[in-house]
Amino acid sequence: MDALLGLSRGIDRVNTFIGRNVSWLILIAVLVSAANAIIRKVFNISSNSWLELQWYLYGAAFLGAAAYTLKENEHIRIDIIYGMWSRRTQHWIDLIGHLLFLMPFVTLMIYLLYPWVMRSYHSGEVSTNSGGLILWPAKSMLLIAFIMLFFQGLSEIIKKIAVMLGDMEDPTPFVSHHEADALEGEALARELEAAMLDGSPREESRK
Repeated sequence: MDALLGLSRGIDRVNTFIGRNVSWLILIAVLVSAANAIIRKVFNISSNSWLELQWYLYGAAFLGAAAYTLKENEHIRIDIIYGMWSRRTQHWIDLIGHLLFLMPFVTLMIYLLYPWVMRSYHSGEVSTNSGGLILWPAKSMLLIAFIMLFFQGLSEIIKKIAVMLGDMEDPTPFVSHHEADALEGEALARELEAAMLDGSPREESRK
């Protein structure tokens, strides 16, 4: 189990690094969009390649963060009865969900995407839009994202089993929506109180 947990920590580190840094692609996309708008207005020059580059960057940002989002347990889910069960039962639900739904789906997508990306690469497929970019980099983003998701799913399975066996602490303890709202309210109240206390000495010094 120690070796598996070491593998899990390695996967988590890689996906955390990628997930936190792909957010910079959003900034680059905004700068590309601004530059494209300025060039179009000032010089009356435009190209579909700029627009498609923005799509590529946005797509890469969201796809690159998918595995990290799974690690942080932040993917959208509809919680109807999940919160009613004990934490151990929740672990079983998560483990079965990963084994029977997530991993088979991700494996199937990798199996289908690989030849699709290779065909696009070998044929030099280009966008049908005038002045568009080559397509295989965009398609390869999907394949890379699902490969990352596969390894993160494997990491989550290892961690779930380790938590259930008592070999590690629960990295993502369940917090209901009501509890999350309460915690957020308490945090905001503490920040407001700290801001008021910080402002009081300044007002007294002015007097």
